[in-house]
Amino acid sequence: MRKIVSLFVLGCLLSVCFTYAQTGIPRPEYPRPQFERNTWINLNGKWSFTFDFGKSGMDRKLFESKGFDKNITVPYCPESKLSGVEYKDFINAMWYHRKIQAPENWSDQKILLNFGAVDYYAVIYIDGKLAGRHWGGTSSFSIDVTLYLNDSKEHDLVVYVEDDQRSGEQARGKQSGNFFSQGCDYTRTTGIWQTVWMEAVNPKGLKSTYIVPDLDEERFIIEPKFYGTQKGQKLRVTVKDGNKTVSTTIVSASDNNYAIVPVKKAKTWSPESPFLYDIDLDVLDTTGKILDHVQAYAGMRKIHVEGNKLMLNNEPYFLRLVLDQGFYPTGVWTAPTDNDLKRDIELLMQAGFNGARLHQKVFEERFHYWADKLGYLTWGETSSWGIDNIGIEAHRNFLSEWEEIVVRDRNHPSIIAWTPLNEAGRPDGERAKQYERFVRDLYRISHALDYRPVNDASGWVHVITDLWTVHNYEQDGNKLREALIPKDNGDVFQNSRNQEPRYAGQPYFIDEWGGIKWVVGKQFAENTWGYGEGPKTEEEFYQRLESLTDAIISIPHMMGHCYTQLTDVEQEQNGIYNYDRTAKFDMKRIKAILSKTPQRK
Repeated sequence: MRKIVSLFVLGCLLSVCFTYAQTGIPRPEYPRPQFERNTWINLNGKWSFTFDFGKSGMDRKLFESKGFDKNITVPYCPESKLSGVEYKDFINAMWYHRKIQAPENWSDQKILLNFGAVDYYAVIYIDGKLAGRHWGGTSSFSIDVTLYLNDSKEHDLVVYVEDDQRSGEQARGKQSGNFFSQGCDYTRTTGIWQTVWMEAVNPKGLKSTYIVPDLDEERFIIEPKFYGTQKGQKLRVTVKDGNKTVSTTIVSASDNNYAIVPVKKAKTWSPESPFLYDIDLDVLDTTGKILDHVQAYAGMRKIHVEGNKLMLNNEPYFLRLVLDQGFYPTGVWTAPTDNDLKRDIELLMQAGFNGARLHQKVFEERFHYWADKLGYLTWGETSSWGIDNIGIEAHRNFLSEWEEIVVRDRNHPSIIAWTPLNEAGRPDGERAKQYERFVRDLYRISHALDYRPVNDASGWVHVITDLWTVHNYEQDGNKLREALIPKDNGDVFQNSRNQEPRYAGQPYFIDEWGGIKWVVGKQFAENTWGYGEGPKTEEEFYQRLESLTDAIISIPHMMGHCYTQLTDVEQEQNGIYNYDRTAKFDMKRIKAILSKTPQRK
């Protein structure tokens, strides 16, 4: 296995080197494809850095640095091979530096410095002066650096990072809280791990749009936000089907206005037909001149709950999901290339799945783009593990980051539900009240920001939820069916019956099951594991997988399932594919099993 992974690592490095040779920078593609501008500069590539284990850098005024003594390749984290650093111990603080310069033709524009994600707390300096701060390891953020970069000269950009994985007050997901990876925890990610870029925007340009598809009325409802407006300014929205203009709407440019764009005889978006409309967003001045042009897209699809059914485009839809943790041997949380994001989706579709739980990690926007393009359903999740201190600081950190996550990703048609927590348990005593209030706040905020159903916590303890999810890793199909089949009194299987309300008829999912251990070649590590006792032969694996699948789809009230998992991840070797994405099995047989759906009237 290690030899196979080593070959894969070599392949990834060669692929990344080829990308460097073609573009001069890693991950050169535009990082925000649903809100795209042409005037941008990718800042990935060689940066200098230094670790700050004693957190003494502020005293030493490292924010005034002109460059540090070590080099790192951004956007890969220092723990990764692709970063060129591969430092695996805890990094509680570090500093980055690079030179930046705005082109002369940006002199009359607003200049934004954008970060896909920095884990966890980031402070941004330009020429030693504080430019901005951000809390949260997985959400994107922008810093307005116009006042620092409007002279077309070269400037020093310094980024300070703190990442206290073991504080109990910040979300870390599946990043190990111990030195070694073990159990469900793997290699950590510190600092910059997604693309950094600058863009020029007109001071009266678009800040964001919230695009809501209204299938029943055949229209898109678009809520814009602007950096600034003036009397007479307009927003023009043009919806296109390829080169054909479907509809155009012009409205006054205002933060309290909406553009309602009719789309007659609308083509729907679904896994079976993932059609996307292109959308041009133009901000016009009083003479009709274009001040800002943004390219977007949207899918006309409807997702809602009716009784115990999850409905896609007004029809019940059975979900065949897989657990995707988004780890890579050479990049850790960062895909080596954009094609790796696309390839993961293609591999799972080949295995018979129609979507994924994006587990304990916020995936970058390029992944959602490919899911939109390919017709791949997802549940938006975040890295909730790590907020162990049930208190105000931990909850404040989580709520503010979750709000940024939902707002960033809510325009993607492939996302059909929000799942802020995973296997969350109700604490004892007075802390139980804090926890319940926290979950209710999460549910309320999610619905205030978006229309999708909310699964408050995947498995274990529910407080208030639109979807009812359970986890069960029983390895015997007959026993699994016996556990999941509804009882005569209407009770269903619950992970925490004594800690949560009774099941109230929501759409019911087993969103973690399987996890069957199967190792091709050697084990990844001595602590390699999978759920239950692993099968002795490959044929036994197929029989077990089919028995479990048949049990699940035979349950009358079951609306879908989520198999654990896409790939092996380090010592957890229970994936459908190896960690290096090579196949473990006869994928035709796997697809024949996992593509099964209930035969219901």
